[in-house]
Amino acid sequence: SKFTIQNTEKTPQTKKLKTLKTEFSTNAEKNKKRASRSSVSAEKYASFQEKVSRTVFFDNLSPQVSESVLRTAIEQFATVKGVKFIPNYLGPRNLPQCALIELDSSKKVEEVIAMITQYPNMMSGMPRPVRARPAEVEMFDDRPENPNRKIKFCWLDPNDEDFEVTKELKHLTQKHAAEIEYVHKLQLEDEKKLAEQQGASLDMHYKKYKLVDSVITDGTAKHLSRRYNLHGADK
Repeated sequence: SKFTIQNTEKTPQTKKLKTLKTEFSTNAEKNKKRASRSSVSAEKYASFQEKVSRTVFFDNLSPQVSESVLRTAIEQFATVKGVKFIPNYLGPRNLPQCALIELDSSKKVEEVIAMITQYPNMMSGMPRPVRARPAEVEMFDDRPENPNRKIKFCWLDPNDEDFEVTKELKHLTQKHAAEIEYVHKLQLEDEKKLAEQQGASLDMHYKKYKLVDSVITDGTAKHLSRRYNLHGADK
C-alpha cells in the first residue's frame, strides 16, 4: 500500500538521525576505551612511584664496583630487589659510576643512606667515597608516562618573542656540559694524587711492620729487653 511505502522510505532526516546515532555510539566507545587506558596508566604510574620510594641512588662509585659488590654491601642492612647501573655514554670509562638499588621497603632507604654516609668507603671506594640519596622519578629511563602530565612542543619562528630565550637556554646547556666535563677532569686528577698518597702511606706502614717483625724474629727485641731490664712478652 502507499502508506507502507511511505513509511519504509529513507528520508534525509532518517539518514541524518542514523548518522548521529552512529557517531554518538562511536564517541562513547572511544571515551570508554580512553577512560580504561587512563585508569590502567594511573595504576601503573602509582606502582612505579611506590618503587621509586624504595630505591636508593648511589653516586661516585668506583668503576671496579660490580652488582655483586653492591649486593654484598647493602644486604647487610636490607634486602636488595634489583640493581641497575646508569650508563655513562659521553664521559670516559674511568669516571665514577651511578646506580639505582631497589630495596624491599621504603623504611630501609633512610637506614641505608645513613650507613653509607657514616661509612662512605665500604664499597671499594678508595679513593672514592660513595654518596647515597633517595631516588627520583627522573633517574629512571624506563619510567612510565605520567597520566597527569601533558607535554606540548612547537617550532619557533626566528621572529617569535620566545626564540631568543630558547636560544639562550641552548647555549646555557652547552656551557653547563663543558663545566661538568672540566670538573670531572679535576676530580680525576685529585683522585690520582690521593691514590699516590695512599700508596706511599701504605708502603711506609708496611716497611715499619717488616722492621718490627724482623726485630722480634731475630731475637733483637729479647736482647734489648734484657740489656735495659725491660719486661715484655716473649711472644
